Amino acid sequence: MAELKVPFFKASIGKEEEEAVLSVLRSGWLTTGKESHEFEKEFAEKIGAKHALAVNSNTSGMILAMEACGVKEGKAVITTPYTFVSTAASARHLGADVYFADVTKDTYSIDPDSIEKILVSPKGKNVVAIVPVHIAGLVCDMVKIQALAKKYNVKIIEDCAHSFPSKTKLGYAGVLGDAGVFSFYATKTITTGEGGMVTTNNDEIAKRISSMRLHGMNRDAWDRYTSSKASWEYDIISPGYKSNLPDVLSAIGRIQLKRAEEFDTKRKVHAKKYNQAFSECDFIIPPPDGEGNSWHLYLLRLRLEKLTISRNDFAKKLQEEGIGISMHFIPLFHFTYWKELYTNFRAENFPNAEEMFVSTITLPLWPDMTEEMTDYVIEKVKSLGEKYHA
Repeated sequence: MAELKVPFFKASIGKEEEEAVLSVLRSGWLTTGKESHEFEKEFAEKIGAKHALAVNSNTSGMILAMEACGVKEGKAVITTPYTFVSTAASARHLGADVYFADVTKDTYSIDPDSIEKILVSPKGKNVVAIVPVHIAGLVCDMVKIQALAKKYNVKIIEDCAHSFPSKTKLGYAGVLGDAGVFSFYATKTITTGEGGMVTTNNDEIAKRISSMRLHGMNRDAWDRYTSSKASWEYDIISPGYKSNLPDVLSAIGRIQLKRAEEFDTKRKVHAKKYNQAFSECDFIIPPPDGEGNSWHLYLLRLRLEKLTISRNDFAKKLQEEGIGISMHFIPLFHFTYWKELYTNFRAENFPNAEEMFVSTITLPLWPDMTEEMTDYVIEKVKSLGEKYHA
């Protein structure tokens, strides 16, 4: 395998994060406590949410948000097939069905018109929530999605795994629906290693998630052991989950949150450089852009009709040059489980998602990339395009 010259991603972790972790380790309190509660407050303040609830992953947060919004057996959600599997799998964990809407022709975002076609169909009566996914940090058309949610009386649960900080005229991603779910996985715009956050302005949703993320208890450990009320007293209101975020990880998150705008600015510098360089290439379609785009990923879309090489082979050639790449995403209709579950869930029924998939490669885009790294990626993409130009 070629020497890796430009990693796909490398987290920006420094002395502040290290000291924050050591401080927690020395405190003697490692699980969910003061650090996690402060992280929640600071995150909520940052995006203008009334509530923020720290969880151990975006997936856990999605399950909790869906459960709090009435997703259950006999009900359904609408989402996109162009997403990571956890978005849709979360609904299945709750026994609900998933209905899929194609993406728009020129973006990776869910198509509001396709959403409405489902809502007006006979199966639309089972839908309790729309789950838009802000792919690569580009916010979906939330004006139209909000209008649909109001018209058909359904909830909105934003999958914000890629979209922090994404500020629009409507507000930040994460407060544009009934709930928003963020990811702090190692490759995300800020990281805790593993982790996530659920945001909401709805008191009842917040109360339900707060309890369900910790076994359905009405009191967490920090409350039980730091209040005057007996530590052993608690109630179980429902058979909940184990989804809380420990203080060790929240301490990292608090530092990363302070650096979020710095990271955002750096990513946008790299993205702008890519855009300017690739605008000269007739074999590339520039990534979609718009208000609030946090540029979490750089989705390089190839005009395959201009090339004598497939997307997969183009990607392999980049890897042979020492460039770390990825694919975002393999649409869910390519996976065995989903094909077996829904007989009509096939590529031909989602032409836009399939077209995006077969033509897109995700290039490295992370804050601490050097100028030499971006220049190297640009050089190799261009030279491959010239070599295999039709």
